[in-house]
Amino acid sequence: MSEPATGPRYLTGFDNEHETEALEGALPRGRFSPQRVPYGLYAEQFSSTAFTAPRASNRRTWLYRIRPSVVQGDYAPYPEGSPLLATGPQRTNTPPNMLRWDPLPLPEVDVDLVDSLTTVASCGDALAQQGMGIHLYAANRSMQDRYFYCADGEWLLIPQQGELRLRTECGVLDVAPGFVAVIPRGMKFAVDLPTGPARGYVCENYGAPFVLPERGPVGANGYANDRDFEYPVAHYEDREGDIELLCKFAGHLYRAPIDHSPLDVVAWTGNSAPYRYDLSRFNVIGSVSYDHPDPSILTVLTSPSETEGVANVDFVIFPPRWMVAENTFRPPWFHRNVMNEYMGLIEGVYDAKETGFLPGGGSLHNCMSPHGPEAAVFEKASNATLKPERYVDTLAFMLESRYLIQPTPWALETSLRQRDYCRCWEGLTRHFDPTRP
Repeated sequence: MSEPATGPRYLTGFDNEHETEALEGALPRGRFSPQRVPYGLYAEQFSSTAFTAPRASNRRTWLYRIRPSVVQGDYAPYPEGSPLLATGPQRTNTPPNMLRWDPLPLPEVDVDLVDSLTTVASCGDALAQQGMGIHLYAANRSMQDRYFYCADGEWLLIPQQGELRLRTECGVLDVAPGFVAVIPRGMKFAVDLPTGPARGYVCENYGAPFVLPERGPVGANGYANDRDFEYPVAHYEDREGDIELLCKFAGHLYRAPIDHSPLDVVAWTGNSAPYRYDLSRFNVIGSVSYDHPDPSILTVLTSPSETEGVANVDFVIFPPRWMVAENTFRPPWFHRNVMNEYMGLIEGVYDAKETGFLPGGGSLHNCMSPHGPEAAVFEKASNATLKPERYVDTLAFMLESRYLIQPTPWALETSLRQRDYCRCWEGLTRHFDPTRP
């Protein structure tokens, strides 16, 4: 995983109060909304939490822009966009089966990221601001004269193939495979494809904004460190024309005409802004004695629910790392879990599933559905001569939620679904012998 090509500069520090200006003196000094803003700009507050949220969790940013956001036309439905885009709750039965899918093929016709969205599953209820939507994208065209925002949730973008350039109201983020990016609920942006066709995943978080998980007894250091999260510097577009603004609102797509770029923010200050994170900077914590720790130690970001310690959404990764535990079954153990898990693979091979789980693909194991390593992996790990081993060719992730994850009708019916997935456990035969301790 390499750094994207030279491009935008970044501000560092998770959830910090950042301030940045594309023109010197564009940020008002001493007050957020002076009677007259420098350069003839408009002051506009962007809030992604309630005004009265506690200071520690309050997120808002002051934008100083060429035109306020109210300068646009009326919205009309956009039914022809993303026909496979869905929002929770689903109105279909959810089977308890363990499910797995092959990756989306790259498109044969021109399509941008928003129009390519295909929903695999969702949980909770977007209108109640609980749960998430899990989408795939496979695009080959940059967004031309069109911009987008999602009012239903913040976006966690997980590229698997091809680099994304995210042009946002706050500036520009370059996001290659091995990086992730988060765009706040309601933030306007456009997606360019500087290296050609792109494929990946989107977690649409309906609930509380992502935060860094508490470290507990681990202490002050480890996991994802605040300083490694990068925010864009101010960069504005001052252009006019026949432009389209797309919006996802209450589960449906809309579009409105606008005669200028909505990315006309010359300066901003606050802590609600898009950011990116290089997954290779994650400081992995693991056992150096015995036993396989819970995967929660690999949590990068968490969206908390009203129950402490039980996540609305956890974003967990399985990156390159050392395995050194002694007298231990090193792959994930077989388990049944009250939580619900969707997994994706960014590159390489996932250690519990060495065949069939492909980069760009996904699997779903819902509440109390049993899962674990395939038969061949179990046999190999049970009989291996244990020595320190580095897992190199791998980068998988998991989206875990307290809410039941419901596959869409498309996900259940598509030819990409591996209907023989359960056969990967067929080789787990009886070994029990009461005469042999």
